[in-house]
Amino acid sequence: MPGLKEVRTRIASVKSTQQITSAMKMVSASKLKRAQNAIVKMRPYAGKLKEILENLSASLDSTDGIYSNERKVHKVLIIVITSNRGLCGAFNGNVTKSAVNLINNDYAGINKTRNLDIICIGKKGSDFFVKRKYNVIDTNMQILDSLSFDNVAPIAEKLMKSFVDGKYDRIVVVYNQFKNAAVQILSTEQFLPIAKAKTPGKAKQIVDYIFEPGKEEIVSLLIPKSLKIQFYKMLLDSVAAEHGARMTAMHKATDNADSLMKELRLTYNKARQASITKEILEIVGGAEALKG
Repeated sequence: MPGLKEVRTRIASVKSTQQITSAMKMVSASKLKRAQNAIVKMRPYAGKLKEILENLSASLDSTDGIYSNERKVHKVLIIVITSNRGLCGAFNGNVTKSAVNLINNDYAGINKTRNLDIICIGKKGSDFFVKRKYNVIDTNMQILDSLSFDNVAPIAEKLMKSFVDGKYDRIVVVYNQFKNAAVQILSTEQFLPIAKAKTPGKAKQIVDYIFEPGKEEIVSLLIPKSLKIQFYKMLLDSVAAEHGARMTAMHKATDNADSLMKELRLTYNKARQASITKEILEIVGGAEALKG
């Protein structure tokens, strides 16, 4: 059985850790509220815009639909969105594992020929893929600390330009989608080319748009803006999911620390009682020796 001093030291250490995890839980809860409000407000707009984008891409010919042109896949870019900090459970591990599975299952041949590039948004994803010698061409950590549409738009523009210029034939994003504080939905979405609208069964949806003032002007403005909005929504989703995952992880850590404190106090009381009993036995034994 450990000594009293050792148990007291462990109790003090666990109590200090519990205070830290409790504080981190409250901070994450505060950040989650703001992030959740942002993604909840964005989703209806982004969802409807995505629907229009998919339907519109299906109605464009090859000259108009430069962002929806399907071509043979020779070069792939995967964007992995993680967090800059840890202590958020399996949040980062799930994303990196999903990205590795995507590479091994869908793009193994392309990866072997070094035609697969990775852009990491978030330090944890970058550390993972750089350590394992994947072809990480860029890492962006600052965007998560100052997330706004104005900051995200230039990144989306670079991605769109790289696709139009033929540098990449497909761009895929792997990230966590926010559902609630305790649940994140692991998502893999094709950013470019724009996926055509999916129709149930064999029925074909007829899309007939009236363009005003003109088709070329509408397409040239709407599609790039829609793509920027979709990319911004993915980042908002990931940030909200991160705060939710961290709040949940810190809540569990605080509860575990409380359980450990109870066990340590019980151990301390047992050790203290054993020490008192030993002292009493020594006193009694000494007294008996004096009588003899």
